[in-house]
Amino acid sequence: MSDASIVRPYALTGGRTRARGSEVPLEATVSTTVAGKAAAAGLSHEPRRIVARCMVPTTVIDLAAQLDVPLGVARVLVSDLAEAGHVAVHHHGSEPHRPDLQLLERVLDGIRSL
Repeated sequence: MSDASIVRPYALTGGRTRARGSEVPLEATVSTTVAGKAAAAGLSHEPRRIVARCMVPTTVIDLAAQLDVPLGVARVLVSDLAEAGHVAVHHHGSEPHRPDLQLLERVLDGIRSL
């Protein structure tokens, strides 16, 4: 691993490993706000890329992959942008999605019939 790949995430977040505000869940969807669209040209490189990508709502985990940055970096940057009002973070229900029990039973019946 080169020195550049070690320093870059540190430089992107100002050395922070945690968001200043609330933690942003990896599965949260992020969308650009009207204020974010207006401010995009004045943002630094990575925040500008996030604002551009979130014109179409995108999850934090997908942003990290698309931008090729570690998940922690994506979470810190998204949190900073949300705090500034440039993006909106849409939290999904606190309870994980539970599949329909009847559907699972039909799938199991189908597997058993093989």
